[in-house]
Amino acid sequence: MAETPKESPTPAQDHALAGLRDQIDAVDRELLKLLNQRAALAQAVGGIKKQQGSLVFRPEREAAVIAGLKAHNPGPLQSDTIAPIWREIMSACRALETPTRVAYLGPAGTFSEQASLGFFGSSIVRVPCTSIDEVFRVTSAGAADFGVVPVENSTEGGVARTLDLLLSTPLFIVAETSLFVRHNLLRVRNDLAEIEAVVAHPQALAQCQGWLAQHLPHAERRPVSSNAEGARLAAQDAKLAAIASDRASSEYGLHIVAPAIQDDAHNRTRFAVLTQPELHPSPRASGRDCTSLVVSVLNRPGALHDLVVPLKTHGVSMTRFESRPARSGGQWEYYFYIDLQGHPDEAHVARALKELRDCCAFFKVLGTYPLDTH
Repeated sequence: MAETPKESPTPAQDHALAGLRDQIDAVDRELLKLLNQRAALAQAVGGIKKQQGSLVFRPEREAAVIAGLKAHNPGPLQSDTIAPIWREIMSACRALETPTRVAYLGPAGTFSEQASLGFFGSSIVRVPCTSIDEVFRVTSAGAADFGVVPVENSTEGGVARTLDLLLSTPLFIVAETSLFVRHNLLRVRNDLAEIEAVVAHPQALAQCQGWLAQHLPHAERRPVSSNAEGARLAAQDAKLAAIASDRASSEYGLHIVAPAIQDDAHNRTRFAVLTQPELHPSPRASGRDCTSLVVSVLNRPGALHDLVVPLKTHGVSMTRFESRPARSGGQWEYYFYIDLQGHPDEAHVARALKELRDCCAFFKVLGTYPLDTH
C-alpha cells in the first residue's frame, strides 16, 4: 500500500515555529547568564571555604539541593531528569576551583566510568585504573580525591573483591550511586557466527549466563579485568565477542550484535564513593542516610541473634546483611557486612551502634552517607 504523502507546512506553521525557536534562543541566553551568576556565587563560596579550610565537595549538600529541586519541580520536566542536569552544573562550578580527581575501574567505556560521570558530572579529572585493587591504592595514596567501586549487583550480590578491600583499607564510604546495567554483546562482525570466546568481567559473564547458555553454548567464557578491556580485545580479534555497554561499543567501534542480554531485565549495580577519612569528614545527617558496617562475632550459640537485638530494641532497620569468610587459616569464621537505615548523629542509631559494638569481636564503620535517590 502506498504511503500517504506528508503535507507541507503552511506559512502560518512556519511562522509559529520560527517564533518558538526565537523564544528558545532567548531562554537559552538567559539560562547561560543565570548559570554564570551561579558559578560566580559558587566561586565566592569556594573562597570562604578555602579560608576556613573546609571541603569543596559535600555529597549530603548536593543530595539536599537535588532533592529540594525535585520537590519543587513545576514540570513539564520529569523529576528524574533533574539530578543529571544539576550534577553537571555543580560539577562545572566545582571545577572552577579545583577539579575533582576520581579513580574508577577503566579503561574508557566501563560501567564504573559511567557511574563516576553520573555522580560527579563530566568536569572531573578521570583516573582510570586497571583493577579494583588499583582504585583503592591510588585513592589511599592521594593520587585521586575519590574512588568509585562496585559494591553489589541486584543479580549476583556483593562484589567480593570490593568487600575484602573495604575491610582491609582505611578508605571509607561518603556516598553511593546506582546504575541500570544493560549488557550488550559486541563484536567486529555483525553476527553470532564463529565466536570462539566471550570476554568480559566475571560479574558480567555471571549476569548473562542464561543468554550465553542458550545462544553461545560452545563459546569459551573468558574473564578479564573489565568489560571495556573485553571490548578492546574484541576489537582486535574477530573470533572474540565482548559483553559491555553502549558507550564501549562507540569507544571501540564494535557492532551491538545482541542488545540487553542480561538475565535480569532490571539489573542494577550499586557503587560506593570512597575517600580518605582524614581528608573528608563523614557527611552530616540528611534525613535519608545509610550506615555501612563490617563486624564479626565469637563462634558461640546465639551470636548472630545478639547482633539483631540492639537494632530491634532501638528501631533501626537493617537493609543488607551479607557474610564473607575470614582469612583465618581455615577456621570457618566470618565477617558480616551490614547496611542500616539512619545516621550515627541520630540518637536511636547511636544507641544501637554502641550496643552492637559491645557484642562484636570486630567492629568497623565503613561509612555513613546519603541514600541514592535515583
